[in-house]
Amino acid sequence: MNLFLDTSVLLAASGSAKGAARALFRLAPQQGWRLMASPYALGEVAANLDLFPATATSDWVQLRPSLFVVDDVVSLDRVVMFPVPKDRPILFTALAWADVLITLDRGDFEKLLGDRFYGLEIMGPSVFLARERDAKRLEHFA
Repeated sequence: MNLFLDTSVLLAASGSAKGAARALFRLAPQQGWRLMASPYALGEVAANLDLFPATATSDWVQLRPSLFVVDDVVSLDRVVMFPVPKDRPILFTALAWADVLITLDRGDFEKLLGDRFYGLEIMGPSVFLARERDAKRLEHFA
């Protein structure tokens, strides 16, 4: 399963060794999940890491190689009514490459779009992990 991680999730995983965002990184290899990001998302992480404790940068250096980087997608051949220009590259890229957009940015994604965008599922990391656990697809949840 291809999971596109929004900048908010990448920063949360870097900022804390605990929590669902970091659990995605721990569980991905054994679950067969491909964790994806794009150059746009990576640039946003680089621009915001200084807002976190210094350990976040060293944790990011450790997490970054786990990501499969896909090309940014900045336009679609579909009708889109999404008023947040800064998040369009995240949304469009996730739609092009992933099965699920994992985000902590509920305001811009979930409230405006709901839980799907042209078939792309949108959910937070804890909701995704709970869904996988409830469906008995998690081999290990630690």
